[in-house]
Amino acid sequence: MKNPLVFAFFNVFLLSACGADQSATEEPLADTAMQEEVLEEAPIVSAPVADPDVAPTLVEESSAADDTGAAEDAPLMLAKAESAAPVTNWKFKEGQHFHRLVPTQPTVGGADKVEVAEIFWYGCAHCNDFEPFINGWSEKKPADVRFVRIPAMWNPLVKLHGQLFYTEEVLAKNGKLANPEGFHAAVFNEYHQRNNRLTSEDSIGELFARFGVGEEDFKNTWGSFEVAQKMRVAEDLGRRYGITGVPAVVVNGKYRSGGSEAGSYPKLLEVIDELVAREAAR
Repeated sequence: MKNPLVFAFFNVFLLSACGADQSATEEPLADTAMQEEVLEEAPIVSAPVADPDVAPTLVEESSAADDTGAAEDAPLMLAKAESAAPVTNWKFKEGQHFHRLVPTQPTVGGADKVEVAEIFWYGCAHCNDFEPFINGWSEKKPADVRFVRIPAMWNPLVKLHGQLFYTEEVLAKNGKLANPEGFHAAVFNEYHQRNNRLTSEDSIGELFARFGVGEEDFKNTWGSFEVAQKMRVAEDLGRRYGITGVPAVVVNGKYRSGGSEAGSYPKLLEVIDELVAREAAR
């Protein structure tokens, strides 16, 4: 849902989530205290299923007439089905700890890896809180997992910060931004600690300049087709994933979860790991 630029905060999730119907003002606002709801862990559910890749053994009918005088109507021996493969007992429950996206949606990267996408907004205090958790997880993720960030695109201010993110990404790719991780952390700090809401191209350009990015490189990248195209993809994926609050996590375009569903940020990382394992086992 897109709203006009009104720069006002609202809280949507039970556990620290910024909603699609909120934006930010240039003046700092105190975060509204939210009551945490810790979800009970779902019981282990085991539902044996047949392995579609296992073909049943075929038994041919014996000849009706042979030299030994076997009976013409000899009974047939039925094929014995092979045992189904054991099913993993998953800890987390669909509909409670995560939601399945039907049909499965596109991802940022290719199908060579399982993709974990974090949808975020620099102005969201809860995304700021989630940063150390998701950063620690990404440093230890398996080699066959790809981690990407997708900025929210709800309203003009949030889109401006999305443009900031993709300008940062392209400058880093082109070798114009030497410390992208440090810059990413600095944007959160600028907004939440220094009360600089980064509401204009000029204020954003000044931040890039502090990290050694020249004015020409910044302006050329800021207004580039590449950044604009990335923003269009982010806006499309946000709609496809049904994102109404951040931070949110989508695994392989198939599963969506967040702090409110998981019960806490540490538990959300466990949900992510399990969903990755589900995809890897396919």
